[in-house]
Amino acid sequence: MPSERRRLAAIVSADVAGYSRLMGRDESGTLAALKALRREIVDPKIKAHRGRIVKTTGDGLLLEFASVVDAVRCVDNIQMAMAARNSEVPPDRRIEFRIGVNIGDIIIDGKDIFGDGVNVAARLQEQAPPGGISVSGRVHEEVQDKLDIVFEDAGEQQLKNIARPVHIYEVRSGSIAPSPKAPLALPDKPSIAVLPFQNMSGDPDQEYFADGVVEEIITALSRFRSLFVIARNSSFTYKGRAVDVKQVGRELGVRYVLEGSVRKAANQVRVMAQLIDATNGAHVWAERFDGGLEDVFDLQDQVTEKVVAAIAPNVERAEIARARRKPTNNLDAYDCYLRGLACCFPTTKEGIGQALALFHRAVELDPEFAPAYGVAAWCYSVRLGFRWSADPAEKAELMRLARAAARLGQGDALTLTYAGWAFAYVLKDLQTGRALVDQALALNPNLAAAWASSGWISLWLGDPTAAMERLGRAMRLSPFDIAANMMRNGIAHACFYLDRYDEALSWANMLLRDQPDFPPALRVAAASAAFAGQDELARQMGARLHAVDPELKVSGLDSTLGPYQKPEFPSKYAEGLRKAGLPE
Repeated sequence: MPSERRRLAAIVSADVAGYSRLMGRDESGTLAALKALRREIVDPKIKAHRGRIVKTTGDGLLLEFASVVDAVRCVDNIQMAMAARNSEVPPDRRIEFRIGVNIGDIIIDGKDIFGDGVNVAARLQEQAPPGGISVSGRVHEEVQDKLDIVFEDAGEQQLKNIARPVHIYEVRSGSIAPSPKAPLALPDKPSIAVLPFQNMSGDPDQEYFADGVVEEIITALSRFRSLFVIARNSSFTYKGRAVDVKQVGRELGVRYVLEGSVRKAANQVRVMAQLIDATNGAHVWAERFDGGLEDVFDLQDQVTEKVVAAIAPNVERAEIARARRKPTNNLDAYDCYLRGLACCFPTTKEGIGQALALFHRAVELDPEFAPAYGVAAWCYSVRLGFRWSADPAEKAELMRLARAAARLGQGDALTLTYAGWAFAYVLKDLQTGRALVDQALALNPNLAAAWASSGWISLWLGDPTAAMERLGRAMRLSPFDIAANMMRNGIAHACFYLDRYDEALSWANMLLRDQPDFPPALRVAAASAAFAGQDELARQMGARLHAVDPELKVSGLDSTLGPYQKPEFPSKYAEGLRKAGLPE
């Protein structure tokens, strides 16, 4: 047989997601749109990155690159350009590519290419979400330090008709998520993120227990002024994912990462934990902790003390002793509390209702259990603030719970924060709310929720500059917080009151990308656009706001905006929304 022509190459396989559906809906329109995208975006970028179109199908492309860096940079640029192009297109009409990238030895046959490397690229493409890119582990290894692109580890997967498992990484870019431009700078003191511990119990219902162990460790570590601790809501974005510890360190801006597992069987608990230096991947410390279920809080204390001793040897023993605090001696109440927390996020009307039932049960079992009072008060704040309830009895119940939380939670920063928010936002007692949140920050200066609440209270008291500083600190402590949109919302409002309308619009648009129908973001965007002289945008935002919240009128803003102490703030807001077309 004649010798085969072979060479090593980067192979790209791409196809249009939902092509048959698009063609069935509008054949000529889809073909015209696809040709325009090829002509204006895809083909020029392939040429600019020195790629070769091997062949095309009705909905797909097979590409070859001599450089894998060129290949990944090219497809990343394509997806970002496609995402920008699609931003004005209704979701059901968007043309979105799935793309797979692999490196392999290819067989040359005329202008066509074959081989296992081509087959793997095609299977990777099938794994990518619409608008996304999946690459093999070999591609990731070659480009991870050469491109300003963030990858998510999807682990080893068995692909169709591929004999061996393939390690897959997904590119976070295009319409999936923005890639950070640079790693976050390390703080000037020891910094740590505690990742979700793996539940090794073999029982999915025990997830809440493993999560509770981690949350207690985070809370205990956060009490140390000498540490910079990433909030639970950011570290838990890595739950259920195989992660690269170095990448976690870069994304969260920390030197150390704690990971581990929890195994609970009958009345026995085993906690495995290891501390890793994220700057170089070196293991700093690892240990196993065994005990009975009745000793679970002692186990948490042991892990906390060992971690602190490993990363901050100069932390005083008195501070370590202060971290040894059990929230309750009633494990049934604690169990209800953990289950309630699991219902709170993501925040939905149904989930909040379930959580409230569990928190009420917790305080029935242990009337001195302060955290359950605090989170229950927060849940009622959500229900009333989101207009999920107009029952006046709920406001009275919130007041009872907030007072109990403030009385019982004197040493618990998060409980005091929840109580302070309820007093400030719903009961409109800003002085009591601020005092409680300040007390929380004195106990735990690393608590993102406390800094965010302090920022909003500063805004309501008429100091938008202080509000921006405090909300910014909250976002730095918890850059991926599930409550980050409320922090961005606060910064947008602060910018508005400081006459920085373009900045306010920018922050509001960040919210609207995640939650297109979020009324507070639409309100501040409409008012900011009106004062910025962008009349058409203001009218568009005002129309969207009216469609989302048809009951809202300028005359009813006072019950919506919050307890502002300076009347000129809500007056200015009303003027902006009036200009945007909101009815009186």
